[in-house]
Amino acid sequence: MENNQNIKWHKQSVTKLDRQKANNHKSFVIWFTGLSGSGKSTIANVLEVELFKQGVQTFCLDGDNIRHGLNENLGFTDQDRKENIRRIAEVAKLFVNAGVVVLVSVISPFSEDRNEARKLLGNDEFFEVYVKCPLEVCEKRDPKGLYKKAKAGHIKQFTGISQRYEQPTNPELTLDTSKLSVNESVTTLLSYLKKHLERN
Repeated sequence: MENNQNIKWHKQSVTKLDRQKANNHKSFVIWFTGLSGSGKSTIANVLEVELFKQGVQTFCLDGDNIRHGLNENLGFTDQDRKENIRRIAEVAKLFVNAGVVVLVSVISPFSEDRNEARKLLGNDEFFEVYVKCPLEVCEKRDPKGLYKKAKAGHIKQFTGISQRYEQPTNPELTLDTSKLSVNESVTTLLSYLKKHLERN
């Protein structure tokens, strides 16, 4: 944009490290990716409750919720999905700078977009959690009735049906929710995150 040259970054006096020290834990993003119905939002919500009980400053950025406000002008084309993830990653970074542990629950079907989010935050502040669940199991669950609508042609560009989902190749953690319960998944996550929450 032509006016970017007139926009200067304003350095803040209170740093991310200051905020982490005040909160007594590190800040980072837990990025849940997976098909609709895989259990991303449910797991993220239960995990947030448990972290909150432990005194961890958290905030959950749910894909559906974000589309009610910040991203309400975006559709589901490949390009719109890319912009959706870019915006969410930028917001997540702001929360990390504020010293908060951010739980992002969004399908984010394309590897390139998830990798860009990782680059924005860095490997030490971005933990990809693949909520793995076979398509047929997600279809059986279909909590929102979206698969049924997609197969009937009422929803276009639906991930897993008429739009591809690129599985993570090297996530920090994989949770197979066709085998693990919500509580088992959350216990696994809490165990994994314990060392990452500790300040040096």
